[in-house]
Amino acid sequence: MKSIKNLQNQFSRSFRIGSKDKKGGAGQAGNGELPPPRDNLNLTYTLADFSLLTTLGTGTFGRVRLVKDKKSANYYALKILKKVELIRLKQVDHIRSEITILGCIENPFIVNMIGFFQDERKLYMVLEFVQGGELFSLLRREGRFKNDQACFYAKQIVWAFAYLHSLNVIYRDLKPENLLIDSKGMMKITDFGFAKFCQDRTWTLCGTPEYLAPEIIQSKGHGKPVDWWALGVLIYEMLAGYPPFYDENPFGIYQKILGAKVEYPRYFTFNAKHLISKLLTHDRTKRLGCLKDGAKDIMSHKWFMKTVWDPEEMMQETPPHPPSIKGDEDTTHFDIYPDSVEDTSVALVGKEKEQFENIFMKKEVETTANGET
Repeated sequence: MKSIKNLQNQFSRSFRIGSKDKKGGAGQAGNGELPPPRDNLNLTYTLADFSLLTTLGTGTFGRVRLVKDKKSANYYALKILKKVELIRLKQVDHIRSEITILGCIENPFIVNMIGFFQDERKLYMVLEFVQGGELFSLLRREGRFKNDQACFYAKQIVWAFAYLHSLNVIYRDLKPENLLIDSKGMMKITDFGFAKFCQDRTWTLCGTPEYLAPEIIQSKGHGKPVDWWALGVLIYEMLAGYPPFYDENPFGIYQKILGAKVEYPRYFTFNAKHLISKLLTHDRTKRLGCLKDGAKDIMSHKWFMKTVWDPEEMMQETPPHPPSIKGDEDTTHFDIYPDSVEDTSVALVGKEKEQFENIFMKKEVETTANGET
């Protein structure tokens, strides 16, 4: 493993990670702001540029379709969202935040956005097509992962979170369903619907019950530390096959999280238990990842002893579960969905239409320690 000094130098070059912030979160960006939209982000696409193929998934706001770029012949996942539904369910701010953040970031362990466009009725996000399916499905099929397998996936999440936190972005929705396996067997984080640019704290209750940090449940205001708590939950679930806090109803889950008692199976190694316990620390100012050296404290933990923290070298490692992929358009790792037979979207006018204008130009309203604004 690289020395802490070398690791710190590499982090400074890669992420511009600074010192601990005043609330205990580590990894601030140098200027405290999101960068502008990436130069390689395509904002000139139209629906006519694509051949629409299989449906990869459906949701409340629309669906995700496999598409083929007619010009480049590349395959992408096209996320199609109905504007009228986003307004009805008061999700405009969330989707604006998601599009803005994805338009600014780029990381090998994140499902990157290739382009974005819209018409009178819908928003369209052109995303990388990640063919290997969800980690959730893989974990259920395997039962649980061996120590080195769990470590393989966890370190890619650590790298992605360190990158996001360096830009003051908190993810807030870590769970096996939001982790995809690409054609080579590498991990990619998807679904940034709860992600937020936040320099201090926010109070929005969001996330999956089993993965919520205590400060979210207690409405104390939260920031980057919640992602490191969720990492501890995920590592436990990968090694055990089930999460550390479980109950039949959310209230019971919350009680167990606040009770702070974690029982470890006998087959957990000492280093695994030690890392998880340091991540599942109620006091966020003492939680690993939130101390003076931020993510570097996690990277230097003995559980990651064999890890070389360099993304290029990490991408060259042999994955524990490479998926069987037959071609660039192979969708066998996705469920089968019926094609949409009725378009219920409508064209917007007036103030409703204005909500979707200049999606990369409007500054997101910030939440600060003084309260919601």
